[in-house]
Amino acid sequence: MIDGYAIEALSVSKQFGTRVALSDVDLLVEHGAIHALLGPNGAGKTTMLRILLGLVRCDAGTIALLGSCQSHDRRIPDHVAGFVETPAFYPHLTGLQNLTLLARLDGRAEPQSAIDAALDVVGLGSRAGDAVRGYSAGMRQRLGLAAACLRAPKLLVLDEPTSSLDPATAQDVRALVQRLASEGTAVLWSSHDLDEIEDLCAPLTVLDRGRVILSGSVDDLRALTAAATHTLRTSDDMTAIVVAARHPEIAVARGTSGELNMWADPAGLDAYIIALGCAGVAVRELARRSRTLETAFLDLTRQSPTAMS
Repeated sequence: MIDGYAIEALSVSKQFGTRVALSDVDLLVEHGAIHALLGPNGAGKTTMLRILLGLVRCDAGTIALLGSCQSHDRRIPDHVAGFVETPAFYPHLTGLQNLTLLARLDGRAEPQSAIDAALDVVGLGSRAGDAVRGYSAGMRQRLGLAAACLRAPKLLVLDEPTSSLDPATAQDVRALVQRLASEGTAVLWSSHDLDEIEDLCAPLTVLDRGRVILSGSVDDLRALTAAATHTLRTSDDMTAIVVAARHPEIAVARGTSGELNMWADPAGLDAYIIALGCAGVAVRELARRSRTLETAFLDLTRQSPTAMS
């Protein structure tokens, strides 16, 4: 085991029949970090989360959570919490009764004040006495977070924790997770919301078809993308497109609002602008656009060997 990691998963592999879900996946999550787990559908994210939470056995590899090696004959360590996909509860019981029962099943007799506090922190205090069958999908998601908070987590494993939540509640959940991280809790956050990932996470791991194709930071992901995007408006867009065809180092395409979108490195951009002038085409607007994390992610997964196999 390596000191300083809340999750140390090395060479984890899992196969379902002939389908390889994970192949030699390494995942290291530091204490106090909010670590993003990204990947397109079918990448293996959910399988990895299930393995970490002891819901699925891996075929090969080693896993240590909070310094404790995971084995098949024991429950996950204390202070590890989370959920995969949509949290499930007894629909005929109230939110309060569900949390009380979960605490007892976990071998803990939580005082009423602790359960009330967990419900309050996710905004369910006023609905604690309502049967879960009447909860919306977002309320069930919040109840899942409340259940996780009951374990006084030092490691949270969360799968799409803000899905089904309204914007205000989602913001509250992100603030809660950031506060826990500032207090030393490690968080593994799987999400398809790349704007959310960009705001919350620094370290990330990208999976594609069961393999790690990037382990680094948000900046590392953005740095691997193609050349910068520019918005271009000219006096003669048709000629500008024809001139672009003579410059293989750039790409130009019509945008949805009448502009031209151009991908080019600095040298290619300079040569193209000069060529436009020589062709009698005036450049009326040229603006650089920041590469979004979504574009970076799509570029990476499209270019990865596993994505093309």
